[in-house]
Amino acid sequence: MATVALDEASFGETVQNNDMVLIDFWAEWCGPCRMFGPVYEKVSDEFPGVVFGKVDTEDQQGLGAAFSITSIPTLMAIREGVVLFSQPGALPEPELRKLVTALQEVDMTAVHAEIAKQQEQGYGGTDESTGS
Repeated sequence: MATVALDEASFGETVQNNDMVLIDFWAEWCGPCRMFGPVYEKVSDEFPGVVFGKVDTEDQQGLGAAFSITSIPTLMAIREGVVLFSQPGALPEPELRKLVTALQEVDMTAVHAEIAKQQEQGYGGTDESTGS
């Protein structure tokens, strides 16, 4: 599968309608981004069930800000609406392939169960023992 350019209009729909989306946050002026681009494109052909998206942080500054992208390239993986991976830096081809394979093997039932457990424990709630 070839890479897909993502923008604010298509991002949410792409993430919702696909099991796994890998996202390369990049910019044209970024040397490491330009070097990583062909590697990302090549590996995308090997994983037809995964959407390999690209977000140009110059054109899509809102998306970069929404995900707190401060360094490019940054690679992010979202599966079933959950960010499983986010890391700045270009990966060598074998490491990118290993990453995609590992992400496909994640037990998402366990991930969703852990998220539900954490939500039940109430992030951001008050401390009942002190009343604050």
